[in-house]
Amino acid sequence: MSTQLQSPVESVTDMVEGLARAARAARAAQRQLAQLDAPAKEHALKLAAEALRGAEAEILAANALDMANGAANGLTPALLDRLKLTPERLAGVADAVAQVAALADPVGQVIDEAVRPNGMVLQRVRVPVGVIGIIYESRPNVTADAAALCVRSGNATILRGGTEAVHSNRAIHAALVRGLTQGGVPADAVQLMPTQDRAAVGAMLAAAGLIDMIVPRGGKSLVARVQADARVPVLAHLDGINHTFVHAAADAAMARAIALNAKMRRTGICGAMETLLIDATYPDPHGLVEPLIDAGCELRGDARACAIDPRIMAATDDDWDTEYLEAILAVAVVDGLDEALAHIAAHASGHTDAIVTDDQAVADRFLGEVDSAIVMHNASSQFADGGEFGLGAEIGIATGRLHARGPVALEGLTTYKWLVRGSGQVRP
Repeated sequence: MSTQLQSPVESVTDMVEGLARAARAARAAQRQLAQLDAPAKEHALKLAAEALRGAEAEILAANALDMANGAANGLTPALLDRLKLTPERLAGVADAVAQVAALADPVGQVIDEAVRPNGMVLQRVRVPVGVIGIIYESRPNVTADAAALCVRSGNATILRGGTEAVHSNRAIHAALVRGLTQGGVPADAVQLMPTQDRAAVGAMLAAAGLIDMIVPRGGKSLVARVQADARVPVLAHLDGINHTFVHAAADAAMARAIALNAKMRRTGICGAMETLLIDATYPDPHGLVEPLIDAGCELRGDARACAIDPRIMAATDDDWDTEYLEAILAVAVVDGLDEALAHIAAHASGHTDAIVTDDQAVADRFLGEVDSAIVMHNASSQFADGGEFGLGAEIGIATGRLHARGPVALEGLTTYKWLVRGSGQVRP
């Protein structure tokens, strides 16, 4: 029988004990999951995708309740956009689960191999991390993405979604578990915390030995709390203060299209551009800013940027370090590549930064010197997404420098072990 977390806990002690029971059940389920071969996991995930499609009415009704509560509680338009599910978006969520099912299984992949002088054969092979705790806000699609990626990579997961998406998360989780269990995946392999009490997050962060890795996906305050309080290794996803630098040698039509798309396609995603840098010798700066203003974007600029168009407001120091996630954009005019690089080094969050230029030498230097998880040339930062990278769904964009960086998909949810095959060797 499943030991899924189902009933609200009544105290911090109860919560800690309940989490411990759930984590032990997850550990046992992960051992069972590890015995499933790649075709079995693929089949189970396809059934989960079909279950999501079959539960469209229930999931959308749950999401409508979350949207109404969010509006009543004053969520910003950007957060409401992250929260909202439509039939098209839900179909995309199900498609993403199916796409993960079709990906190559990383478990058991040989990373490298060597034969020692004494004849021993050494291999490093990919293995699941184990039990992964995922703490996230706003986006109900994370429930499905995280579950699919963890199952495909052989990990059990304990999910803790945000209060604003509680009904959506529960409906998505229920559908996923129906499909997965039909395919032979233990129900305890994908659990959803039943409480929105903040103490549940603290219990997860303190669960060393029970949870093997925590993945936070949310705003700066959530990630900061996780990093400060965790006694479990953390794979951090920080904010996206993303820059696009339009170099003097940029194609004007390309620069206009990229700048508009990078900001306005979807303002509430972490890959959205938050600062536009314009080379002082770029010949058509007004052609860059006018489409953004016409599209309803509020521009806040330095003195030289404000001189481009009277509708640009004066920026404050905070604007260069803000992830707006709405139709607000900081704009600065810089004296060439060196100043652009200096600005990015001072203000970027290490997420995604891009250059638009036809000068390959300048592009190569930008790609080499910008120290971000994703660095782009002549492309919109909105492509900062695991699906767009061919990785299937993603669990987040890791901005650190250890273990995994950039879109975290299947490989980022594995570690490795050494296999040593001998023929009787003893160490002298």
